[in-house]
Amino acid sequence: MEIRLIQGDITEEQADAIVNAANSSLLGGGGVDGAIHRKGGPEILAECRALRSSAYRDGLPTGQAVSTTAGRLPARWVIHTVGPVYSTAEDRSALLASCYRESLAVADRIGVRTIAFPAISAGVYGWPMDDAAEIAVRSVRESSTTVSEVRFVLFNANAHAAFKRVVSRT
Repeated sequence: MEIRLIQGDITEEQADAIVNAANSSLLGGGGVDGAIHRKGGPEILAECRALRSSAYRDGLPTGQAVSTTAGRLPARWVIHTVGPVYSTAEDRSALLASCYRESLAVADRIGVRTIAFPAISAGVYGWPMDDAAEIAVRSVRESSTTVSEVRFVLFNANAHAAFKRVVSRT
């Protein structure tokens, strides 16, 4: 599998799937989640509402993943995953790693060859960027997947640099 690092806007990625750092409601929010819902249009929200009224009545659990259409985005699918909120009192790194593994498992089920990830939990959920990058890259590299290209699409230079440091030494 090829790993690529891109500094940019994940909503503009032309990939089979982009990953949404969603909240458990699946109904949109801030950051990446809000941008994906805004640019993707009402089709994404409609599928998320259908998921909430059936399989995920209580919301999508942290560390799990589910797919929907990408609506008006240049991708075919959005894979929604709920990252953990960072805590100094509790090690939640296994849940963060699960976001990447479960997203790749969903990708395999729907036939994705190219996927774009944001830095899950490294925004408003407060995960330190260096640690988030380490967990993300390790989890992707250790996953058994048929995905041929993983892109980490990072919103700013600091995030890009953190991921670059991890990729270059592993």
